[in-house]
Amino acid sequence: MKKVLFITVGIITAFSIGYYFNYPAISDSTNACRVAVVDMGEIAKHSSKVKQLENEQKSKLNDMQATINRAQLEISKETDKSKIEALSEKYRKEINDKKVAMDEDYNNRLTQINNEIKTAVMSKADKMGYDLVLPKNVTLFGGDDITGQVESDIR
Repeated sequence: MKKVLFITVGIITAFSIGYYFNYPAISDSTNACRVAVVDMGEIAKHSSKVKQLENEQKSKLNDMQATINRAQLEISKETDKSKIEALSEKYRKEINDKKVAMDEDYNNRLTQINNEIKTAVMSKADKMGYDLVLPKNVTLFGGDDITGQVESDIR
């Protein structure tokens, strides 16, 4: 019985000593992953390119509204039903084509700006030594906010 007890205590001691010497290697904080968070919405809101795109979009919408007003005026002056239908179809097609082209251009340019912002975030995070960058709106706790540093690089 003493022999079994002695072997059990020896095994427990060996595991304890192994754990004691291995614990610092497992919990070494120098190898910890550095995490940054970025508020992409804030960066986009302050981006001069996004502001320029929004202003151009407003101008295009104003042009489209002028086309709609011109179409309504021209159609209201017409009395012949066949001409009214022809004008309505002509303007409907013209307005629809303009809208499709405007939306496509807007989406392409917004995607390009978004990619530029992502590239700037990755570059800044890499220069600052971060291993991981997360969007601020999905992070509950932790991480260093580098939004301001990225914004200063983009402007």
